[in-house]
Amino acid sequence: MRFRVRVDLFHTGPLCGLRKFDCSLGKGFLHVLRRGRMEVMHYTVPGVPEKLVLDEPTLLFYPRPLTHHFHNPPQEGSDFTCAALEFEGGAGNPLACSLPPLIRLRLADVEGLDPALALLFAETDRVRCGQHLLADRLFEVVLIQLLRWLLDHPEEACIKPGLITGLADPRIARAMVAVHEAPGDAWTLERLAACAGMSRTNLATVFKQVVGQTPADYVTSYRIALAQVGLREGRPIKLLADQLGYANPPALSRAFAAKVGMAPREWLKGNTFPAL
Repeated sequence: MRFRVRVDLFHTGPLCGLRKFDCSLGKGFLHVLRRGRMEVMHYTVPGVPEKLVLDEPTLLFYPRPLTHHFHNPPQEGSDFTCAALEFEGGAGNPLACSLPPLIRLRLADVEGLDPALALLFAETDRVRCGQHLLADRLFEVVLIQLLRWLLDHPEEACIKPGLITGLADPRIARAMVAVHEAPGDAWTLERLAACAGMSRTNLATVFKQVVGQTPADYVTSYRIALAQVGLREGRPIKLLADQLGYANPPALSRAFAAKVGMAPREWLKGNTFPAL
């Protein structure tokens, strides 16, 4: 994958009273409840419970912006470590889009997470030179461990067809990785089938079942997501068209508008967010 994830630690320790995390910030969040009890509130979000009560060490993962509130009576003194997430490409990032709006997991259920969390907690428990930078990197390790677990347990996490389920299938993953490594190539169904070691008919059927898109639509979606990253980085649309396999800038603009619903420049104007 060509998409980076920026993880920014912004809180560690007790979190008393009420705290709101607003979707207008344009960020995802990763919260770790180390000890204590807390209530989490959501409002009119399809597929997300209005209220959660947590009373054991738990990880809450919001891959996309979603407003949520923590409620912690001061006397309980629940202990948290929290980070904001920015998937490169924003809300259109294929990885973020492939995940449910909220993933709730007991820490004890995620294999391989203990060593990364132990290092993270050791770093956040006392003030030291370079603490914030190192904690951010350790939170990235926690996120990677979580994503690995999701690849191995998509059904347990209620992952719908998309990038995660595709990469969890060895044959489909070979075709997807080939596209990720060379998105500007001319990807025909025959060539993708050869990468997967499948017939064209079998690939088309299984790909749609596992990923939820046809192979051709996935290629287009991935290219447009890369175009969004490039636009936010200030790269000219002519360069992006060349890199992503489009004959000229108007061809990329048409594909962009068909997928996103607006022209590249119009999309870019509405995709800047305030800092946390």
